[in-house]
Amino acid sequence: MSYNKTFIIAEAGVNHNGSLKIAKKMIDAAVEAGADAVKFQTFKAEKVVSRYAPKAEYQKKTTTADESQLEMVKKLELDAATHQTLINYCRNKNIQFLSTPFDLESIDLLNKLALDIFKIPSGEITNLPYLRKIGALKKENILSTGMASLIEIEEALDVLTGAGTKLKDITVLHCNTEYPTPFEDVNLKAMLTIKAEFPGVKIGYSDHTLGIEIPIAAVAMGATIIEKHFTLDKNMEGPDHKASLEPNELKAMVHAIRNIEIALGSSIKKPSPSELKNMLIARKSIVATRDIRNGESFTEENLTAKRPGTGISPMRWDKVIGQVAQKDYKEDELI
Repeated sequence: MSYNKTFIIAEAGVNHNGSLKIAKKMIDAAVEAGADAVKFQTFKAEKVVSRYAPKAEYQKKTTTADESQLEMVKKLELDAATHQTLINYCRNKNIQFLSTPFDLESIDLLNKLALDIFKIPSGEITNLPYLRKIGALKKENILSTGMASLIEIEEALDVLTGAGTKLKDITVLHCNTEYPTPFEDVNLKAMLTIKAEFPGVKIGYSDHTLGIEIPIAAVAMGATIIEKHFTLDKNMEGPDHKASLEPNELKAMVHAIRNIEIALGSSIKKPSPSELKNMLIARKSIVATRDIRNGESFTEENLTAKRPGTGISPMRWDKVIGQVAQKDYKEDELI
């Protein structure tokens, strides 16, 4: 993973609705948008959700009422063969394939498929056996921290590093797990708190707000990774579509982030090449406010500062006042 630019993850999640055809179209959309990676979710429904688990409120609003969470999730599984097909498709499209494992078997599957980066979702940040298993792989980790306190983040990092993963290989994503997240709950400054509390890690942001403003702001604040849900159509059936970007919005977000990266610059304050040509036009010089004769003294009354900046700078005003004119000057003439 390169940190010369923001690593943008287009989160397909389960918005493929269990369809390989839709999943491929989503990869195409992520490529067209300019994302660095497209991420799916890997799970065995029975290993993740108990038959008694209720749906989240946002899931109740976006899925069939008489369907349990287990039934909903079961329809969204991707088997091992489909994973390999999608990995190959991503390779051919020159975009990185990622997937979030939600159970121990899925960690093994993704490791067998030779994934270089393991994304840990917010819901697993307190799952010790899960964290220990991923940490022991000694690969790059992306840790989402929705619903988590600083103490829980610290504990998770301790487990990952204790199992063998180096702190420098972990990126911690600030996140809020309400779908969609109200702007007043984003608390984007907490990303900087994470950076201050855990100086050995990189920081980023996983976004669930509507629109693209917050990820752009996160990049301006130093996020090295941005993760954002997207869909082919917000009106499709499924739990996450309505809180996702459509392809044109995803493309606009990536474009804006790339512009922000360029605009952030080097941090050195100096005139840019493009503005140098304007310096002599926009700045001012000392000029005569009226006709001045040879031998007459320069005073506050017969001098002023006007454009262009091709003469003596007004910053030398005090040195010029009181000197004697060596020739005649006309009104508005540069001294």
